[in-house]
Amino acid sequence: MSKLGRAISRTIFWSYDRGSWPYDLMVVIILLFVLLTPRKWFHDQPQPTRPAGNLIQLVTEDAASGDRTFRVDASVLPEEKRDAKSTPELERATHDVLSRDVNSLRGQTFQVQRIDPNVAPDGAVSYYDVTIRPASLP
Repeated sequence: MSKLGRAISRTIFWSYDRGSWPYDLMVVIILLFVLLTPRKWFHDQPQPTRPAGNLIQLVTEDAASGDRTFRVDASVLPEEKRDAKSTPELERATHDVLSRDVNSLRGQTFQVQRIDPNVAPDGAVSYYDVTIRPASLP
């Protein structure tokens, strides 16, 4: 019984020498477990995400000042940043979303000038009209 107890103890505390047959056997068992276990056993399914392409639309563009207004669906923003009033956190979140998801703004420097929320009758914000200005223009 002491041999069995010692083997269990060595297995639990992983105290076999590297390259020994018990060590290699444990590595093979772990690899088989990782590679052959169905994902649904762990309820770790990837959550489907909607592409942001249809959720961000260019509404207006002023050629003289360079200002552009984008309509940003509220679902694109993190839930804790959605608020009816403009805050620095909301400005940062909209800036990040626009610079990441709008091809013409990738790698460009711009400032968020104004954020106008559109509040639905139930009080939730459905989308934001975000006006931006390129940083190189005054």
